[in-house]
Amino acid sequence: MSLRRAACLSLLIATALASTARAGTVGREQDVVDLKLGQRVLVDDGTCPAGQVKEVRGAKMTDKGISRTSSCVPRHGPKTK
Repeated sequence: MSLRRAACLSLLIATALASTARAGTVGREQDVVDLKLGQRVLVDDGTCPAGQVKEVRGAKMTDKGISRTSSCVPRHGPKTK
């Protein structure tokens, strides 16, 4: 395999993995329709205290699909020095 082909393949794989590992942010919990096992989605619906945001996780597999759990986690904004 040529070096150019290996570099392109590595870049493609890294891009695909980075895009799937990121937690998405939505405005309502009803907007999360296809939650996968282990996936985390941040929901900014105002139900958590100031400085926090709701995190919805695909917790475990059941007969009816994937069960969800949610908790308030610290909101991570832009880093400052």
